[in-house]
Formats: sequence, structure tokens, C-alpha cells
Amino acid sequence: MPEAKPCDKRGFFVLPQGYEGGGYYCYGTPDGGRSQYAHPKLISFMSDVAIRWCAQDVRKFGVGNISLPDGRKGDHATHIKGLDVDIRPIRKDGRRLACTIRDRQYDHDATARLVEILYGTGMVRTILFNDGSIRHVRRWPGHDNHLHVSLKA
Repeated sequence: MPEAKPCDKRGFFVLPQGYEGGGYYCYGTPDGGRSQYAHPKLISFMSDVAIRWCAQDVRKFGVGNISLPDGRKGDHATHIKGLDVDIRPIRKDGRRLACTIRDRQYDHDATARLVEILYGTGMVRTILFNDGSIRHVRRWPGHDNHLHVSLKA
């Protein structure tokens, strides 16, 4: 499997993988960071969110697709500019697996706290997620198992 180059032609960087000092783990397709090229603004955002999350919870949240190298189009129409990121909801058991808002392992309260942290940065334009009982999110088809976070340009 080819490794992701640390920087692409746009000057976007791969989100740090295996970031043990922070509150997230990485997943996504393709894997190995090859779908996680981020605008420098998103790198700063994720670092800030990870630090804030660690102060509240020992579980890590999952960070998925951001952007393919050089802005190539993949399966996600919005994941091109490096300012959109998919984040998994928090699981009660802390396992690094997907879950939906209907799973018994879905931790509504922890996910709501994560959304407050995300939104509290002042950098978020929208958060798409289908748990309408959480403030600051907008329902969107296909978003039962992840938050789609879009930053302001």
C-alpha cells in the first residue's frame, strides 16, 4: 500500500496519523492518511478540538475523510477543498468502530459535548448529522453514522 505524501501540490498536509497526544484516531478510504489532506486551517482546527476533547474525555473520536491529494474528486463531492471532515459519533464503549444514532453503543451526551467543542471554536460553518436533538447540527440524508463538519472559508 503506498504511503501518503506529507504535503500535496496545494500545500495541504496529511492530518497527523496516530496522534497519541490528542483525542482522535484516524479512519477513512483510502486509508493510511491518503484521504486526509487538510487545509492548514483544518489542521489547526483539529488540533484545537483534540486538546479540548482530551480535557473532558479519555475516549478518542474518529476522524475520517477530508480530501484526496491535489484536490482529486473521489466519492465525496464536498471533500475537495480540505475544509470538510467526517467525524464519527462517540461510542459508549470507546471502541474505534463506526456506530449510528440508533445503535445501543451510541453515546448521545458525549457526542453532544463534542459538537459543542466543534462549534465553540468559531470556525464551523455547518455540521450535518441526523441526531436532531443535538444543538448546532442540521439533518442530512446519509449522516446517521458520522458528522460532516464544514469550516468557514
